[in-house]
Amino acid sequence: MFHRPSELQSRRILVFLGVAFGVAWAVAGVIYATGGLRDSPQLLDSPPITLATALLATGYMWAPALANVATRRLTGEGWTDLGLRPHVRASWRYWVAAWIGPAFLTLVGVGVYFLVFPEQFDPSLGAARQLLGVPAGTPLPFGLSTLVALYLAQAVLLAPLLNAPLTFGEEFGWRGYLLPKLLPLGWRRAVVVLGVVWGVWHWPVIAMGYNYGFDYPGAPWLGLLAMVWFTFVVGTFLAWVTVRAESVWPATIGHAAVNGVGAAGLLFVRGRPNALLGPTATGVLTTVAWAAVALYLCYRPPDGS
Repeated sequence: MFHRPSELQSRRILVFLGVAFGVAWAVAGVIYATGGLRDSPQLLDSPPITLATALLATGYMWAPALANVATRRLTGEGWTDLGLRPHVRASWRYWVAAWIGPAFLTLVGVGVYFLVFPEQFDPSLGAARQLLGVPAGTPLPFGLSTLVALYLAQAVLLAPLLNAPLTFGEEFGWRGYLLPKLLPLGWRRAVVVLGVVWGVWHWPVIAMGYNYGFDYPGAPWLGLLAMVWFTFVVGTFLAWVTVRAESVWPATIGHAAVNGVGAAGLLFVRGRPNALLGPTATGVLTTVAWAAVALYLCYRPPDGS
């Protein structure tokens, strides 16, 4: 069983949150002061990397991992129960669920989005043509079905591995450290609190237009709430596979898989969609399948309690 403290360790939780939020929000302050996400200085032209991109991938995303390490040192907790053993043989089912599940749930949500907004569905993949630089009416070098298959293949098979070095920083903190500390609250309360905390932690960059931009009613306030909803429903799944596998690695892979398939809906979109609703992974409508799974898992504690 994943380690569950017998009582709530409030001091350690507060130290962890202080470091995780303090470091990340300080990095967000630097991003804002240097032009925000839109006007950040260019560090590299090929591949295009801005200062904001570099800071998000390092200081911001790795703040929870730093908080894990710092809290253990500052409170004398030690280095047991790190959750770093993969336990692949004993928990391979949860590895598979974390690897494949996000693509399935996200694509179901994309389908829901286009059912609600059928006028935005573009079977000719006009957005993909624009991305590839192929003018409308010009034949693609390969068929549309091949393009979609190639994208989904890399999103499902490769992206979980390629993105894992980035998502580990968050998972080692949120699921590897804070989740066990919250479990004395009970499973349902723990995943709700963790989902809210994880979402609020994103707020500075959401306010700067990350994920949702500004072109939606109620921006940026509704975007802040939408992110909390997203982190709750996705975070519940990631917490469940973490506890079942007794390891942070399935959650790391699952989080990476979400990031890998998150833009799949944009292949089919026409016009300017309301990013708050979809069709990217963080849209409210795109999380419909995630929400159903989260509700089920809330009433199915991984330890049977």
